[in-house]
Amino acid sequence: MSPHATPMHADNDVAEDNVAQGFRSVRDNSLTLAAPLSPEDWMLQSMEDASPLKWHLAHTTWFFETFLLCPHLPGYKTFHDDFTFLFNSYYQQVGSMHTRARRGLLSRPSSDMVLAYRAHIDAAMDDLIEAAYGDEKIADLICLGCAHEEQHQELMQTDILHGFYQNAMRPAAYSDNQIENGQPTQMADPIKWIGFEGGLVEKGAEGGFCFDNEMPRHKFFLNPFELSHRPVSNRDYLAFIEDGGYQDSRFWLADGWATVQTHGWTAPLYWERNESGAWEQFTLFGQVPLALDAPVRHVSHFEAAAYANWAGAVLPTETEWEVAAARQAVHGHFLEAGKPASRQASGDGEDGALHALFGSVWEWTQSPYASYPGYKPAAGAIGEYNGKFMSSQMVLRGGSSATPLGHMRATYRNFFPPSARWQFSGFRLAR
Repeated sequence: MSPHATPMHADNDVAEDNVAQGFRSVRDNSLTLAAPLSPEDWMLQSMEDASPLKWHLAHTTWFFETFLLCPHLPGYKTFHDDFTFLFNSYYQQVGSMHTRARRGLLSRPSSDMVLAYRAHIDAAMDDLIEAAYGDEKIADLICLGCAHEEQHQELMQTDILHGFYQNAMRPAAYSDNQIENGQPTQMADPIKWIGFEGGLVEKGAEGGFCFDNEMPRHKFFLNPFELSHRPVSNRDYLAFIEDGGYQDSRFWLADGWATVQTHGWTAPLYWERNESGAWEQFTLFGQVPLALDAPVRHVSHFEAAAYANWAGAVLPTETEWEVAAARQAVHGHFLEAGKPASRQASGDGEDGALHALFGSVWEWTQSPYASYPGYKPAAGAIGEYNGKFMSSQMVLRGGSSATPLGHMRATYRNFFPPSARWQFSGFRLAR
């Protein structure tokens, strides 16, 4: 996602330190997520959409080497010539790349070599940050590289969760003592509706770091609307299942119904019944009882839209979501340093406010992922980050418990195909 950023260049020593500290913090957080896992775990690739943890660690490093060190640090030489090919993701203008579906076959380079690669790049980046003091372009690219790695930190969690789910032992990736929160302590309130007047509104980012798909800021006319004060919970969604929602075509989009039939979906991903018939959910902490009052997650856009139809509502548009979110601070249970995505992320809030709007689950909207009026991708390979994916995808908003806090803002546009559900994705209702 190519950036449009307020200059992050150093006007003084404090600003320069912030650039360096931010870079090191992001890099350390990736290793914190990887540390409890074995080299064998690092190799898992459970499907084409997922990548091995080892590849994530190397690709995020490749990004800094390719877009910062090679063009901007005099005398820099690449760590390994093959890495340019092995760890390129989809940047056609950079060169050829290893087939995505076969990343799990890369037993070499070893995990130790990938860690050596990271250490080498981090040391060179320290030199670049010092040498490029006050350079606005370099600071913006560092900011982009950090945001890129934060995205991959979330993917590291979703991909390892999907990989571990293929293991019949249902192993835990992390232990309870690695997190500070547990199951919800309060019952989820019945859904209440928060009203918004609509009218001529503005949407899109202005000022501060953002990706180019959040730009330009523009006007949009909205009819009055209401949003549910909280996301749909597991308890809510269970009522849909028990009412035969997965067996009734009336509630489903045509492609959604075809997907349900093809794959035999009967519940969200990672839901299972135990021997006594009680629902359980597979998480990064292993198999646990289903937390009924936690937001439902690991559902596709198709499932979210079907539930909304069953409930006599709709999904919000991304404009409705953003207008509502602009009134609230970005606050929620985000990924903290060393804290993998929790079992739940229940949202408390003041009366009249939207609960768990941020840092709970990515919330599906009914909006297709498309460009804003006047959008232009950045020049060069960096411009491949966003624009070329504006087809056959739906927008999600709000961030999940696997999203780093510093990565989130009200204008942030995530996007996935409507059938995707291995992400921490849920939804709230609109009408």
